[in-house]
Amino acid sequence: QVQLVESGGGLVQPGGSLGLSCAASGSIFSIDNMAWYRQAPGEQRGLVATITSGSSTNYADSVKGRFTISRDNAKNTVYLLMNSLKPEDTAVYYCNAILNPRGPNGGPRPLVNVWGQGTQVTVSS
Repeated sequence: QVQLVESGGGLVQPGGSLGLSCAASGSIFSIDNMAWYRQAPGEQRGLVATITSGSSTNYADSVKGRFTISRDNAKNTVYLLMNSLKPEDTAVYYCNAILNPRGPNGGPRPLVNVWGQGTQVTVSS
């Protein structure tokens, strides 16, 4: 069973910084794209940033220049560094990965889409 475990959320003042991490565990053959999404109260979940296996990145316009996504393929971990935080960044942040689980013969199983449990980020004075 593959799972994503997030850490690093919390309360931060406007203008501050916070880092999130998300580690994939279980029997994994390979990981394709990894991403961070967020969902504020009363709103739909939206994309924050994505990173490919080759570390190409893409960001939502609202976070460009403030957030940085990165990954450590050896650790099956994705990170999100958030700078210059604003109250409107307050949300539950979810990690996402598209990956091939490892099959019983050691080879890849079909791609699956896996979500973390979410971590709360609150930006407030």
